[in-house]
Amino acid sequence: MPELPEVETTRRGVEPYCSGERVRRLVVREPRLRWPVPGQLPDLLRGQLITAVERRAKYLLFRTAAGTLLVHLGMSGSLRVVGPEQSPGKHDHIDIQLHNGACLRYNDPRRFGCFLWLEPAEQHPLLRELGPEPLSAEFDGELLHGRSRGRRVPVKSFIMNGQVVVGVGNIYANEALFLAGIDPRRMAGRISAARYRVLADRIKQVLTSAIEQGGTTLRDFVGGDGKPGYFAQQLYVYGRGGRPCKRCGATLRESRLGQRTTVFCVTCQR
Repeated sequence: MPELPEVETTRRGVEPYCSGERVRRLVVREPRLRWPVPGQLPDLLRGQLITAVERRAKYLLFRTAAGTLLVHLGMSGSLRVVGPEQSPGKHDHIDIQLHNGACLRYNDPRRFGCFLWLEPAEQHPLLRELGPEPLSAEFDGELLHGRSRGRRVPVKSFIMNGQVVVGVGNIYANEALFLAGIDPRRMAGRISAARYRVLADRIKQVLTSAIEQGGTTLRDFVGGDGKPGYFAQQLYVYGRGGRPCKRCGATLRESRLGQRTTVFCVTCQR
């Protein structure tokens, strides 16, 4: 699934083509996504000036004076800029065609994404309960420590909870915990404030590095320019279960936490 760095990479890739441009038309070839595409969406978007392209957690927000287009890439979706002459493929479900000739094409083989509409003052339920952005000043070790008190869940599950902090998906949770030297199985409520300060810094470090390098290369993901990310070359633990730790040489252990693959070093992480 595209995680926060992949979504931010997509935002940065498409934003120069559509911010300040008007929508010529929205073409919906397949409305059956995770939630059905509203039938009135093409009429609502036609002629609207896109004033900004923002991201909240893993959602893209295309702002207009009439409202906001809310886009989620789902498990396998991508949003790319293509030329008007490029014919759509089998899984190219939606086009946002702009007056400048650019086309934002949404491809999603599994159809788990969404295209929804928000009225100007509407607070959508999908966004209402989200925690702070991990790269914001609001997010720090004190916040993690305070919200973890009394929590008897593994710390990895805790930091992946979108009501605690948004966008720390499985790949980056594994990596941040390794860099912080924290065993992902430890109970969240038993970790000190000092260690949470280190963990918050490592979360910011990992996400920032991934964004700078265009996200992580996953099987289905490509960025806004159609190119894959390259952060996978720097992964310390994710996808490396059974292989030597890059720091100490011990064999990395792989297990399941909260239905997700978890890889860690029993020597480096305590």
